[in-house]
Amino acid sequence: MRSKFYRQILKLLIELKRKDMYKKANNLGFTHPETVTCSQELDALLNIYLHKAA
Repeated sequence: MRSKFYRQILKLLIELKRKDMYKKANNLGFTHPETVTCSQELDALLNIYLHKAA
């Protein structure tokens, strides 16, 4: 049960971070440091989801 809840929280965080990254990319550009940092944070969340929540 806990694992299912953990995966749901991760999915929500991933979706929020993805939307944030798209906004930053549209407003600041794809290579802006804020966009790149956001992308790296999204990558970290995806890695957690794929490797630890599987």
